[in-house]
Amino acid sequence: RDALARIAHVLPAARREALRDSGLRVGPSCTTAKVPPARLQAVREAVGTQQRLQFAYEDAQGRRSERVVWPFALGYFDEVPMLAAWCEGREDFRHFRLDRIRHARALEEHYLVPRATLLRRWQKAQGIAPDWLDCS
Repeated sequence: RDALARIAHVLPAARREALRDSGLRVGPSCTTAKVPPARLQAVREAVGTQQRLQFAYEDAQGRRSERVVWPFALGYFDEVPMLAAWCEGREDFRHFRLDRIRHARALEEHYLVPRATLLRRWQKAQGIAPDWLDCS
């Protein structure tokens, strides 16, 4: 967080805003999880192109579900990369471990809300300060 704030401090305002609104979030530390590179790439591309993403998901108890989501952020945490997304089925923000996602595929349709707007709504819902990248 400190490093990002220092980088943001020297960027022009437009680039600083683009950094703040990017779909990448970094947690406390980063370790490698067993996520196939093709799955990580598919999720990363869906975040970047703001496309709806369909996948099968298996939760910690082994229950399986089919999801269609609006992926807007990919975060790296202690255990595994995580996807933050708006879930169409739950009509709410959800977090998905990438190692539990199966058969991910981007749908042709783009989601209707800009990624930056979803990020701000998610931050508010999670109680994350909107100025996490503010270096003033």
